[in-house]
Amino acid sequence: MHAPRSEPIIEPELLMLAYRSGIFPMADNRDDQEIFWIEPRLRAILPLDGLRLSHSLARSLRRGRFTVTCNEAFSQVMDACAAPRQVREDDEDGDEGGSWISHRIQASYENLYFLGHAHSIEVWEGEGAARELVGGLYGVGFDRVFCGESMFSKRSDSSKVALAWLVAALRRGGASLLDCQFMTPHLASLGAVEMPQKRYLALLQHAQGEPATRPGQFAATGSSTGSGSGGAGGVAAAEGVAAGAGVLALPDAFGVLLADAASCGLASSPGKLIAQALTQTS
Repeated sequence: MHAPRSEPIIEPELLMLAYRSGIFPMADNRDDQEIFWIEPRLRAILPLDGLRLSHSLARSLRRGRFTVTCNEAFSQVMDACAAPRQVREDDEDGDEGGSWISHRIQASYENLYFLGHAHSIEVWEGEGAARELVGGLYGVGFDRVFCGESMFSKRSDSSKVALAWLVAALRRGGASLLDCQFMTPHLASLGAVEMPQKRYLALLQHAQGEPATRPGQFAATGSSTGSGSGGAGGVAAAEGVAAGAGVLALPDAFGVLLADAASCGLASSPGKLIAQALTQTS
């Protein structure tokens, strides 16, 4: 972890208040010092019991094609998400090149990361000094909410693997709402649903005020903490820690997943556990 860059930042209190209110910042381009606040008329979420796991993605997870980490390279993930790239119809990250991530916005989220409010999932290929960051995502977490900001991929399925790990960790940690901001064909193919902002705000308020209902049992039997049924708008039922015990932050939930895999004899291939659990509810 390193201190945030010396860019003029959005104050973290203001930024977190915006997220808690269903609003987020964007910029016109990488060098733009101005920001504007977005409150979409329609909002996309990914139900935590509704991720569609394709055969190829499940195979990538089970075979351990990539190594996945959490919060090891936050700035590198943001750099990759913000970097210019050719946008294809089948682009699996679904972003329009990431130019809305200005230097000011990046510095602001790096500060949130430094303060423990923003997190990243990294996907690596190779070993040791030859290890290369080939996919990942980042976002903001609070209470039982994770707001996904952007993701990138340099290999087929790499950002999807990051998303699968994110969903598994959020479920294991007791989260109930995964915000995807804007719907894209790629997100729709993975199970995301779209709803009016008013409905999203109701779900957001609920996720900030209601404790999870029962202890998580994600990996002891290779299953999730119950079936989890989608409510109105396709929202997953709450899963995770006991009421009053709090909700695990993403890095802690990620660590618990690794411990679960080790307890099942899958320390060297934890993706098998992720694939098995997500397949049962996808």
